[in-house]
Amino acid sequence: MKKIMSVLLVVLLLVTSIPMDAFAEQVEINVYNWGEYVPDGSDGFIDVNAEFTKRTGIKVNETNYQSNEEMFTKLSGGGVSYDLVVPSDYMISKMIERDMLAEINYDNIPNYKNVSDDFKNLEYDPQNRYSVPFTGGTVGIIYNKKMIKPGTNLNSWSVLWDENYKGQILMFANSRDAFACAFSKLGYSLNTTDKKEWINAAAELKKQRPLVQAYAMDQIMDKMVAGEAALAPYYAGDALICMGENEDLDFIIPDNSVFNRFVDAMCILKGAKHQKEAEAYINFCLEPEIGEQISSYLGYTTVNKESYKLLTEEQRNSPISYPSKEKLKNAEVFVSLPDDIDQLQKDLWSQVRADSSGSVWSIVLVIGAFALLWAIIAFYNRVIKKKKFQ
Repeated sequence: MKKIMSVLLVVLLLVTSIPMDAFAEQVEINVYNWGEYVPDGSDGFIDVNAEFTKRTGIKVNETNYQSNEEMFTKLSGGGVSYDLVVPSDYMISKMIERDMLAEINYDNIPNYKNVSDDFKNLEYDPQNRYSVPFTGGTVGIIYNKKMIKPGTNLNSWSVLWDENYKGQILMFANSRDAFACAFSKLGYSLNTTDKKEWINAAAELKKQRPLVQAYAMDQIMDKMVAGEAALAPYYAGDALICMGENEDLDFIIPDNSVFNRFVDAMCILKGAKHQKEAEAYINFCLEPEIGEQISSYLGYTTVNKESYKLLTEEQRNSPISYPSKEKLKNAEVFVSLPDDIDQLQKDLWSQVRADSSGSVWSIVLVIGAFALLWAIIAFYNRVIKKKKFQ
């Protein structure tokens, strides 16, 4: 009897010594992010999400998107439950205007002190109330040195309209980025609200359309690495990855013209079930070593001044990841457009992708052909067959 009581006592002690939360369901956060934006353990990099779970016990469920517009449409439609999302600058300001984001509790993000002042108080969130920078970069032109013809002026956005490269030019499938290329060519602000300038830019994109091999986003990387295209506008970090896989590739930000400097930032959706845990994830991403891994993996500009110190000298001196202050004088960060301009952009982009491609006329011709065929059949049934049997 004493032995039984002793065993029961040991079991009781063991049970009561286990923390109560050990029996609780594991907390999970749902993250909506760009594809391949977080190191996953491949190529010698740390698996960021797995390491976060290891340290905190919080599981990360990550879903990916290819454009800000795709992300915004999905979230606006409802029926989804994400805690953290990583939009770009202009989309952040749009989501703030739509009351879609929660204010950040910086008491839970002590590592915010590591964020460089260059990435604070920017136009899209001037008081840093709704977003914490994740990464940054610039947009320029990636090109294949072996496919460039002598005399080509690469130091101009106009090269993307060069008829010598018909069928060898790739273009952004994202309307905001595509219009930015036309604005850069024309010398307009990337955030213009002048409707005439938008119409002029659309006219430029229509002129370019017959030269374009494909409108793409992530596929630009695949095509440029495979040598399937000569030119494309592209993000600096992705361009670096391409250059590492194909030595014939290079990248340039044309001088003396405006270009896009982008920032992608971590935001918490309003009504998120696990805001505190999402803020713990943000804090984790801002640890110097984790920030270094993210920056080295992406090739983009680190937003973390402590992570910057951990980069190699070659990385810190890269004019692609870290353009000079002189170069950055011409850079503009996207901001949200007024509703009327945003609608104009959508309408004009639809015209660019349809009217100038000739697809609308193709549809009209096909419909016309079917109509003619139907008329012939109807005529045969009503007239020819009737005479035949009279």
